[in-house]
Parts: sequence; C-alpha cells; structure tokens
Amino acid sequence: MPFLDATGLVKSYTVGGLILTILRNLDLHVERGEMVAIVGASGVGKSTLLHLLGGLDRPDRGTVSVDGHELTALPDADVVAFRNRHVENVEMPMRIARVAPREVRPRAEDLLRRVGLGERLTHRPGMLSGGEQQRVAVARALVMRPALLLADEPTGDLDEQTGEALHGLLREMHEAFGLTSVMATHNPRLSAACDRVLRLEAGHLAPA
Repeated sequence: MPFLDATGLVKSYTVGGLILTILRNLDLHVERGEMVAIVGASGVGKSTLLHLLGGLDRPDRGTVSVDGHELTALPDADVVAFRNRHVENVEMPMRIARVAPREVRPRAEDLLRRVGLGERLTHRPGMLSGGEQQRVAVARALVMRPALLLADEPTGDLDEQTGEALHGLLREMHEAFGLTSVMATHNPRLSAACDRVLRLEAGHLAPA
C-alpha cells in the first residue's frame, strides 16, 4: 500500500451561486521515500489538493490515508493534532505534542543549524531575508520529524539564486530525514529534482 494514498478526491466550492468543481475523482499514490512534484497552471487546484492531503480541509468525497491511517476518517480534534505537526513556529509543534521542555530548544536549534541558520537563532522573523524565512519554514515543518512533507510553492517568492539554494536544501532534508514529500511548484528546476512530476489539469492528475 502506498505511504500516501488519496483516492477519488472530489472538491467543489460555491462562487457567486455557482458550483465550481476543482478536483474530480482525483487519485494520488505516493510510495514511502518518494519526492513528487505537482505542476499546473495557477488556480487549477494545487493548493486545494495539498490542503486535503495535509488535513487543512476535507474533500467532498474520497479518502486520504497516510501510512495506513485514514485521515479523512479521523475526528476534527485528531486532524488538528496531525496538522500541528506541520504548521506553527519552530518550537510550538513540540509543545503541542507534549515533547519534554528540555528537548524542545535543542531539537529546534539543531534543525535551524542544519538549514544554515545557526548564526540567526535569536533573530525575529522581520530581521530575516525571504530565503532565510523559507529556511525557517523548512525547519518548522521538520521539527516534529514528520514522515510526510507537503510544500506549496516553496520557492515562489524568491529570486533564482535563493530559490536554487532552497530546493537544494529541500532535496537534502528529504534524503537526510527519510521523508515522503509532495510539492506544488511552478519552478522547473525544483520539479526536475523530484522523483516524479504530475500535472494537475481539469481536476485530474497525469504524468507531466
């Protein structure tokens, strides 16, 4: 069974009294350790898909399973607990998960050093460059040592050189932590670095 298994996903929104269907019986199967890129035009539903995969939203129909656990069958409180492993600042997810306080700061500081921010541990977000803030986001996503990493346009607002450095970091972290990763991106270099590239179009995924 795939590590990430999304089957028959349907998602619609009502806009101006009209029903707009974004995903139409979409299937996505990702093996453990794979890094998969999702590409497609703006507004086609890449972010919607990632929201469903990460428990930020629920599909109208279909199922999402991660490592054999059906996320779409969980009660809201358990979905929130799952989501808190992927969103928050570098230390907060561990506090929510009741990691012992003595472990919180060392683990957070270790990750910040691993993403190249060892000299910036005391800086506030406003004092960091765009690339540095994106590195913090990578550390934040990894602080609970999740098995699944979801990234929505991780290099979207960065210049070419900074974007290159970030997608190199993402690949490095993917391999170092033994992750399974799904990334929505417009960056052809980032998608080319992935194991597989899928295009989202007309509510369905197909090999790009």
